[in-house]
Amino acid sequence: MSLIKFSNFHFRYKGNEEYALNNINLKIESNKFILLAGETGSGKTSLIRCMNGLIPQFYAGYYKGSVEISGKNTTETSISSLSKDIGIVFQNPENQLIAMNVEHEIAFGLENLGFSRDVIKERIEEVVEITEIENIMDKAPFEISGGEQQRVAIASILVLEPKIIVLDEPTANLDPFFAQKIITLLKKIQIEKKITVIISEHRMDLLVPIVDDIILMKEGEVIAYDNKNKIISDEFSTKNSLVRIFFVGPSAIILPLLIKTVLGECSIVNSIL
Repeated sequence: MSLIKFSNFHFRYKGNEEYALNNINLKIESNKFILLAGETGSGKTSLIRCMNGLIPQFYAGYYKGSVEISGKNTTETSISSLSKDIGIVFQNPENQLIAMNVEHEIAFGLENLGFSRDVIKERIEEVVEITEIENIMDKAPFEISGGEQQRVAIASILVLEPKIIVLDEPTANLDPFFAQKIITLLKKIQIEKKITVIISEHRMDLLVPIVDDIILMKEGEVIAYDNKNKIISDEFSTKNSLVRIFFVGPSAIILPLLIKTVLGECSIVNSIL
């Protein structure tokens, strides 16, 4: 059984004539590290909102088709129930942090689900070590840096032990140093926990070398979803006109310099060091 399954799914927001998502068919398996790529407005955030039931339970509109998370239909299962299987960190983590300090923030979800104090303590200790936030546990979320807020948001999701973590532009407000640290942390978590991590991100230089699969979106449609090597191979790129990759680098070091897609954008994804 697929962890995430979209079947002929369409969605348009209330008051809009155009569909935000068109005929989405996806099957995402366990233990994967996935890049969700596409230009601004291609439907990435809408796709993510479908994964935990925010569409259509919170964002009203017209839909047809189905989305299942671990076999649970997202239109028939409460968002709180879905959160046991999937956790989502949005672009501005500060908006997700509501407790008086970091420790209470991480404990909040477990307390709401009725876990015992011993279990809460044990799980918090584990995720705090993984995310390396021991020194900020007594601080308020608004007192810490953007990179630290991202780590706290990730820890508050990870403590629930979901099978899937999805992040929408997690490095958007971070400098290159903290962006690299967050991506490295997420890969570490995915390997250690053997969970599926899906990241919507424009800084492809940080992700292309380490992801397993790539989902490409354009104008509300998934135009490609495959293993990274197939997506970026010369044969696949030429036949499908989806991706062009040019490599530049001294001696044996090959650096991805430019990724050009039919999405209408070119993104410099790395600089020559």
